[in-house]
Amino acid sequence: MIAAKKAFFDVGYAAASIEAIAAEAGVSKVTVYNHFQDKRGLFAAAVEHECENIRGQLLFDQNQGPLRERLLAFGKSMVAFLSRPEMIRFEQRIAAEIEREPELGQCFLEAGPRRMHRALADLLARERDRGTLALEDPMQAAEHLAAMCKGLADMERRFTGKSDPNAAKRRVRSAVDLFLRGYGSGSCKDD
Repeated sequence: MIAAKKAFFDVGYAAASIEAIAAEAGVSKVTVYNHFQDKRGLFAAAVEHECENIRGQLLFDQNQGPLRERLLAFGKSMVAFLSRPEMIRFEQRIAAEIEREPELGQCFLEAGPRRMHRALADLLARERDRGTLALEDPMQAAEHLAAMCKGLADMERRFTGKSDPNAAKRRVRSAVDLFLRGYGSGSCKDD
């Protein structure tokens, strides 16, 4: 997985070759094909693997500790992950390659962003069930939180390759506080 992630993140999907990935991993090309069927399967597995690595930092599966702290950890980890130079390059390459291979975009979205979105929504649903949050649609609430944490800086990061870590911390803190004011069980309002 490390060799596949490195290849896809460093050179992109189109330029990555199964032969080079197998050689880097010290296995045969046949072994790679037996495990992943094709390049797209290996790509999906590499993206899923990377998401699982970051998922542990996001505290999705823990119900301990103050919710605000867990949401802050989520926001900071997500923004830091997206701001890594290799992630910026990877997203740029995927965007460029989608024109030739539209299915690649769906593969990436399902293996990465949608999995993370569902995990955050599951956390928010558990908090709703515990009475900590007042929300009807955990998927929509998860989208709200993620979008606020990324903010306009997400576009700046994508198009300039630069990000300001201090501004990101302030934005995440503000996003989480606003989220909790809106969805916290003490602030439930009728529409």
